Amino acid sequence: MSKKQEMESEERLARPLIRLAKAHGVATSYNGQQGEFIEIDDDVLIKVLAALGVDASSEEKAKKALSDLEDEKHARLVEPTVLHVQGSDSTVTVNHGPLDVPQASITLEDGTEYQGAISTKPGDGATAYPLDGELIVNSRLVIPADLPLGYHTLHVKAGKRTADATLISAPKRVNLIKDLQNGQLWGWMAQLYSIRSKDSWGVGDFYDLGNLLAGAKTKTGADFILINPVHAAEPVAPLTPSPYLPISRRFINFSYIRPEAIEEYDRLDDEAQEQIAQLHDSVRANNTDPDFVDRDAMWKAKVPALWLIFKAGRSIKRQKAFDAYVKEAGGDLEAYATWCLCYDKWGAPEDDPESWENRLTKDSKEVKDLRKQYPDTLEFYKWLEWIADEQLTAAQKKAQDAGMKIGLMADMAVGVHPQGAEVWWNPQRFAKGATVGAPPDFFNQQGQNWSQPPLNPIDLANTGYQTYRDMVHGMFQKAGAVRIDHVLGLFRLWWIPQGNSAKDATYVYYDSAVMLGILALEAYRANGVVVGEDLGVVPDYVADSLKEHGLMGCVIEWYAQDSNGFVPPKKWREYALASVTTHDMPPTAGYLNYEQVKIRQELGLLTTSVEEFQKSAEEEHNGLLNMLETNGYMPAQWREDEASHEQDIIEAMHVALCDAPSKLLAAAIVDGVGERRAQNQPGTNNEYPNWRVPLADGKKNPILLDDLFNNERLLSLADTMNNALAKKNAR
Repeated sequence: MSKKQEMESEERLARPLIRLAKAHGVATSYNGQQGEFIEIDDDVLIKVLAALGVDASSEEKAKKALSDLEDEKHARLVEPTVLHVQGSDSTVTVNHGPLDVPQASITLEDGTEYQGAISTKPGDGATAYPLDGELIVNSRLVIPADLPLGYHTLHVKAGKRTADATLISAPKRVNLIKDLQNGQLWGWMAQLYSIRSKDSWGVGDFYDLGNLLAGAKTKTGADFILINPVHAAEPVAPLTPSPYLPISRRFINFSYIRPEAIEEYDRLDDEAQEQIAQLHDSVRANNTDPDFVDRDAMWKAKVPALWLIFKAGRSIKRQKAFDAYVKEAGGDLEAYATWCLCYDKWGAPEDDPESWENRLTKDSKEVKDLRKQYPDTLEFYKWLEWIADEQLTAAQKKAQDAGMKIGLMADMAVGVHPQGAEVWWNPQRFAKGATVGAPPDFFNQQGQNWSQPPLNPIDLANTGYQTYRDMVHGMFQKAGAVRIDHVLGLFRLWWIPQGNSAKDATYVYYDSAVMLGILALEAYRANGVVVGEDLGVVPDYVADSLKEHGLMGCVIEWYAQDSNGFVPPKKWREYALASVTTHDMPPTAGYLNYEQVKIRQELGLLTTSVEEFQKSAEEEHNGLLNMLETNGYMPAQWREDEASHEQDIIEAMHVALCDAPSKLLAAAIVDGVGERRAQNQPGTNNEYPNWRVPLADGKKNPILLDDLFNNERLLSLADTMNNALAKKNAR
């Protein structure tokens, strides 16, 4: 890769491989974190194009692929997905014969016919394109500004040819919810699994979540809680600890079910309830384990309890509700339940050609026979999803009943497990031969490989973005806000070809206008809020685009730095979720005490000497305190004895946070109780107990949900947030 040029040469841009890559949205160059210009090597481009199903292995094949792409583009009467932004006319290109006159109609999402007029005007004036001995010209259909919002079908006819397209009519932007229009809201950030109650099964669950949400409002005045992703996981232990590597993003992690909160629990006889009590007692002690969240022990105890409840049956009314859920969830639920059944009976998929997941498909005879052999188990996994859906919905209802303005803020992971249900059942939705990650940056000089297969942008466009639409819709059904992890992925993703390092990769671009339009439409319908995590190497246009759509970005106080040092919060963005810290850092008490240095040294993650890293950490530490002191958020004398003023300094950081114009402000529950241990150390797997650290105070005393809102330190931080905002609003 070269760093000598500011842009690609005309000679390079004329090459068939480069032109083909650009035509498919594959970046042939990019600017690194320090602005350095980097050109992508040919072998990377060839491999990434292959992952998209395009053969560019030689110059001749690249030329043919380019020609085929142009032919395909002009042979299509209309593109398969069309975006319309309500409030302005939009145009749709139609390719047709010179003597044909295009006609169009629209079937609205509700099945009725759109009565507005769809006019036609001349095309772009380009020379007619020769195709199969005929000439192709184009015209433009004008979609009226007043087309209703929704997912419609555009019917196009020209001569003897007809075609349908998915017509997505989205709002120009998401209007702020009423309480954000002239104000701000604050809430907590929490790792659900880590916050256990005395009645948990060793891991925080959806019943705990409901009580956490309600308590946060009534006891601290918070209006939302951002939790870790709760996407679907494996059906059998061992369970993947990372919530950011789900089996499916379409469904929910049913290991968070509270058995005793299921309506059918009350139908059990005394003997069955006693069996469940004994199973519960077998893991109850784990609720106070200060060191480790044991998901596997929890799930091994919980599964037989859930089977007992499932076998108890349902009332006629409840069975109808279950049947309705199964019907609405459709084929995606069938896919996930079938995958769970296969996993249950044949074991975990392995990266081996002989593994069932690699040998068999959803249409294989063996899979169909297994479904017939175990109909109860298949239904059990569908039932678990229904119950999980009910309990997560109930948690949000508790938040609303308590008066929360937003309630649950759900977190959407950037991708799925490469051996998960979605990839197995619908492999065409994903690129084959590439995974998603991040380019080299200050924190990870070798780049990152997240091992997740990227969604194929070609399939998304060809299917009207149905996969993405269903996922976003499902999340907004059970939450008042959705945080999109690595929102850059809606614009471009770092694709790493199989066998390459994370450095030898490139970006692949997505149609961000369509994907942001879908987010805007779903948020509008749910009267919800969207937050895009736009930290790291993110072009300025991403933040601008999020703001144009009425979507929030993210600001982290520790990261808010420029060439002059730490940026005072008053200068932060308005359209953002702002917080002091994030889950990829130690809690603030730990960070102030250089926990980040200790972890990296112990795990061998430093790329410099420990002395050099410690020095940079101290400079950052002092820089932040300088900002706090200079702007009047803390007195100078606290720096003379930081240890005894630890809580004071943390609260000063939150006073500063409240001075930001950012619409959403978040405090971490770990900061509220003085926890020092990181929940996640990027760049590690089992070297550190990522996503398995229970909630405890600075001395590792476990803190249960039952006592959380009586914790003096947490209540003091809540008072800090409330008082700082009240003082600001009174100015």
